[in-house]
Amino acid sequence: MEEKLKRIVEEIGPLDQEAGEQAALRQDQLTKPRGALGVLEGLSIRIAAVQGRPRPRIERKVIFTLAGDHGVAAEGVSAYPAEVTPQMVLNFLAGGAAINVLAGQVGCEVVVADLGVNYDFSPPLAPVDLKVAKGTGNLARGPAMSRAEAVRSVMAGIELVEREAGPRLDILGTGDMGIGNTTPSSAVTAVMTGRPAAEVTGRGTGLDDLGLAAKVRTIERALSINRPDPGDGLDVLAKVGGYEIGGLAGVIIGGARRRLPVVLDGFISGAAALIACSIAPRVRDYLVASHRSVEVGHQAILKHLGLKPLLNLDLRLGEGTGAALGIFLAQAAVALLNEMATFAQAGVSDRENI
Repeated sequence: MEEKLKRIVEEIGPLDQEAGEQAALRQDQLTKPRGALGVLEGLSIRIAAVQGRPRPRIERKVIFTLAGDHGVAAEGVSAYPAEVTPQMVLNFLAGGAAINVLAGQVGCEVVVADLGVNYDFSPPLAPVDLKVAKGTGNLARGPAMSRAEAVRSVMAGIELVEREAGPRLDILGTGDMGIGNTTPSSAVTAVMTGRPAAEVTGRGTGLDDLGLAAKVRTIERALSINRPDPGDGLDVLAKVGGYEIGGLAGVIIGGARRRLPVVLDGFISGAAALIACSIAPRVRDYLVASHRSVEVGHQAILKHLGLKPLLNLDLRLGEGTGAALGIFLAQAAVALLNEMATFAQAGVSDRENI
């Protein structure tokens, strides 16, 4: 299966520079001072280059919210019990969570998938079943998963995109659910950015100072015991990651393979992006950072990947909530590019060349 993953990675192409240049030329002809729409202008040009269309489109939008449980939750790294993971998955499926509300406002579909929840779901409320195992091992005591399981989780995310994309998917977003998953995300971030655990570990669901200190020690112990290789994303995922993190890395790779803009949510999605970029460096060009999380590790991820977030709203929920807002801005940027009149069309005088 790892060989299949390598072949998929090889299918990811570069951005279409010509499409981007044509979009940039049109931006300069629209009825506004050049650059007056700031980040929205650059975002529309980037999406044109990703899709390979000078006039990009955003019609069908999907947020992939992946769920998994974590053995490290037994170390007390979360303020919430592990049973909240399946309870929140059921809430997503019933339409009662923040992601459902925001996705509805933006017109996004939400696809919920079980990559590793320690629960047996059954119809009528059941996520897409991509379960690798019922939760990872306790990374503070040994590897979170085997390398084969890490590959399976990434491949599951790629296959999920293929299954859901069809011919009309234009943009995708990432989201997560998993009690305890800021701990593996911090561990992944520490390894991939080369920063100490204390610099990339936050309070997650609301730990106090003592809880935060214990969480940092847990991550430091995990890194010491497992010794993940920062040059091998699959090794990092296997030793200190999570099934939903691997699945999101696969969603990112699958989106890039399909020439789709990939709008990242927050910290957990950022950790998945670190894994994805290690496995498939070209995916970096397809990423859009929706926002900057209050989780300190997320800021380290954005800097490491060279991504500038669209928003800073002090979000730290996950689920894909930030991605929904980012997709709205992407849609607005593309609409401005496509629907504004040019100076010639509107009969408005362009700037003088002085």
